[in-house]
Amino acid sequence: MTSVSPRILLLGAGGRLGRVIARLGPAVVPVGRRAADFRTACDIPSLVARHAPDVVINAAAFTDVDGAESRESEAMAVNGHAVGLLAAACARRNIPLIHLSTDHVFPSAPGRPWRPEDPPRPLSAYGRSKRLGEELIRLTGGRYLILRTSWLFGGGGRDFVGAILDRARRGGPVPVVADQIGGPTPILPLAAALVALAHRVVALPELREIHHFTGAPDVSRAEFARAIIACAGLGARVEEVTTEHLAAPAPRPLDARLDNTSLALRFGLSRPDWRLHLEALIGRMKTGGAPLRETEPI
Repeated sequence: MTSVSPRILLLGAGGRLGRVIARLGPAVVPVGRRAADFRTACDIPSLVARHAPDVVINAAAFTDVDGAESRESEAMAVNGHAVGLLAAACARRNIPLIHLSTDHVFPSAPGRPWRPEDPPRPLSAYGRSKRLGEELIRLTGGRYLILRTSWLFGGGGRDFVGAILDRARRGGPVPVVADQIGGPTPILPLAAALVALAHRVVALPELREIHHFTGAPDVSRAEFARAIIACAGLGARVEEVTTEHLAAPAPRPLDARLDNTSLALRFGLSRPDWRLHLEALIGRMKTGGAPLRETEPI
């Protein structure tokens, strides 16, 4: 007997991650900003009622970390209050919600990767807005799975990989912070994990969980930049600088490693090797930016 795929309502379908999820899920109903603008707290209950999904994936977010310092009310509206409305609408209909969160809900790790049960203490406005979304989800009492991730790359659009390549091609040293450590996360395996989780959580009546999903191995931003430049065959040199030297508007956790153990034990999902996906991504760039292929390693 062939199992029926759950009907997945995907919010944030116009973003880098959302576009990839929409291509992977056979029963995904993609909804972008035009139909659901979290900045204005659109009629989220009616949206959920109209689509009547089996599960919701929320990939909609305000992701401008530095911009959130001057636009905190907007970040709070999108990442916090709208998420609370979505969680409440799902709870009323007993629909499981899978929500994307971030390493920015934590400060620097205490000599070990952050575990899902560790209490968040965000340093930035962006981190506070994502923390608010997590808390409002929990308070609804509905079924949820919060998945924290970090350092996303791939999927098209502007990201750290593109920024490093652009700077390397201009010549001269490429300044990159060396005191920030974390797990670069390729978008394709993250999207695949979300779709796989959507199929699993439908059958879990007591779903109230937080897990982490990041790429491996953990590296510094400077080490990641060196790998990008080497993979592209460029001769640029990475100049290591400190986060303090960079003087970005938003404070960042220096040690942003996340412990992925609980996700592997609960759902059998292992950390993807970001180096394999980086090679595939740059290979596509060299051949003219071919569309993302599902044959890329997951």
